[in-house]
Amino acid sequence: MRKTTKLVFAFIALAGAIGTAAYADESSRQDGRDGMTMRLDKVMKDSNGAITFDQFSVAMDSRLKKLVADNGGKLTVEQLAAALEKARFERMAKRIVARYDTKGDGTLTADDITTHDKKVFAMLDRNNDGRIEKSELPGRVGRHRQGDGGGNDDGGGMQ
Repeated sequence: MRKTTKLVFAFIALAGAIGTAAYADESSRQDGRDGMTMRLDKVMKDSNGAITFDQFSVAMDSRLKKLVADNGGKLTVEQLAAALEKARFERMAKRIVARYDTKGDGTLTADDITTHDKKVFAMLDRNNDGRIEKSELPGRVGRHRQGDGGGNDDGGGMQ
């Protein structure tokens, strides 16, 4: 396999990983707001449209209070960071499994990954010749350095 082709595949894999992480980070922020609204709506429905501070506090911070209780009544920065990181990565893992899981069984297999890769490859191989050429790549990747033989940058990058 040519060095250029290997670099293209490495770039696509890296872009996918970064895109997944960025999407998960942005989604987790939105999920937090949506989750808060859903929790408050549920409490309001259960309370005829109005809630007290105690009900609000339980709805907003029940998970945090559970973490404090589970750690002997005190929560360190390290413990909180570990819990937040675990929750974030679990959400990311669920999204990745959902994206790749072809059987819908909640697991990820080598066949699932291969099937996903085949779909992505087929989308990129626009002329269906079994190869991805620079001109078939989306955005700047496919157009970058066309015509210069892979030599020097065309002036658009850093020197």
